[in-house]
Amino acid sequence: MTLPAFSFAQRLLARLGRYELSLLLVPGFVAGAVWLFIELADEILEGETHRIDRALLLAMRKAGDLAEPIGPRWLEEMMRDVTAFGSPGPLVFLTLAAVIYLLLRRRHRTALFVFLAVGGGQLLSSLLKLGFDRPRPDLVPHGMTVYTASFPSGHAMMAAVTYLTLGALLARTETRRRLKAYIMLLALLLTLLIGISRVYLGVHWPSDVLGGWIAGSAWAAMCWSLAVTLQRRGRLERENAPEDSDPSSEDRPAA
Repeated sequence: MTLPAFSFAQRLLARLGRYELSLLLVPGFVAGAVWLFIELADEILEGETHRIDRALLLAMRKAGDLAEPIGPRWLEEMMRDVTAFGSPGPLVFLTLAAVIYLLLRRRHRTALFVFLAVGGGQLLSSLLKLGFDRPRPDLVPHGMTVYTASFPSGHAMMAAVTYLTLGALLARTETRRRLKAYIMLLALLLTLLIGISRVYLGVHWPSDVLGGWIAGSAWAAMCWSLAVTLQRRGRLERENAPEDSDPSSEDRPAA
């Protein structure tokens, strides 16, 4: 290796060393997710997923009565509770609660970023639904009322966008790895359960949910990567930065 090339390699490694390994893997993950989504959408449009969609949907129904999901009655009620965590109302409430919390912590740019990240994910989800306009499953009765198109699952996608984005930002406030892992696993588990509940209630094909998970995870990863980059450049407040002082604040320690 010539000296100029060796010097360039050293500078490149030094620059890459300033970033977390996971941050360097994000572009590849997002690119892979986009490719998977396109392939899945192509298979759906060609009808190639219908057989497995049908088999998985019927597997969650009682053989003698397709109107009844498998399992006891309490499981069906619990699935309705779980799916509510991915509904617009709770997600809007959670997002606004996070934004207001950040504003109270005087992290105005981070609050704006969270609002735009979740709002942008919702806009993307709506556009994808309008673009594909896939009909809802008519194989089994729906366990709840639905109004929009089927692909991708808005509940699955927005659960991934909201919970994974907020979870990733919250995990960065922790220094202990087990707490970081706990936060992210909790966000991931909730995202998975919400998607499964949509198929269980008969309102989505499994491929709808898979598409929602893929698109939502890619969006959340991209937002997380952008947030970390902006923090490193000083465009967003760091999680461990002290709050701005406010002499008039009621929270000021007593003398």
